[in-house]
Amino acid sequence: MSVILIMLPIALVLAGIGIVAFILAAKNGQFDDLDTPALRAVFDDEDDVDQNAKHEEKEADADTKKD
Repeated sequence: MSVILIMLPIALVLAGIGIVAFILAAKNGQFDDLDTPALRAVFDDEDDVDQNAKHEEKEADADTKKD
């Protein structure tokens, strides 16, 4: 019986912290855009595309100099 007297307040405090954290996240716009982060993995970053293009240009230049 004494375990319930310890665990119940701890559980209520943890539940309260979770609820407060959810409310703060919702107010700060954490859940406004759920689609863009998932699509971001599909597209290449601009920097990666630029580096790949430069690398391909260097290879093409090296191939033309060999010919």
